Amino acid sequence: MAKTKSAGSTRLGRDSRPKYLGVKLFGGQKVRTGQVLVRQRGTRFLAGKNVKRGGDDTLYAVKSGTVQFVTKRKKGFNGAQKLVKVVNVE
Repeated sequence: MAKTKSAGSTRLGRDSRPKYLGVKLFGGQKVRTGQVLVRQRGTRFLAGKNVKRGGDDTLYAVKSGTVQFVTKRKKGFNGAQKLVKVVNVE
């Protein structure tokens, strides 16, 4: 008996499902409480006013309003400054 299957079979056929990351609601759009704004790995976007960060770094709205994206300078512990993207709900 053959140890592996014959023609037409591959061991590379397993593929993971996509994670559907990214910005879900863009600037100027209306948002309700609890709606997801950004799905991300790590903190590419930081939580601003009326926005909280979930356990998997997802940003969601705490209050109803409109979404705003702003770029800010953030000062690190070593004094270096870098530009960061912040998500607010007004």
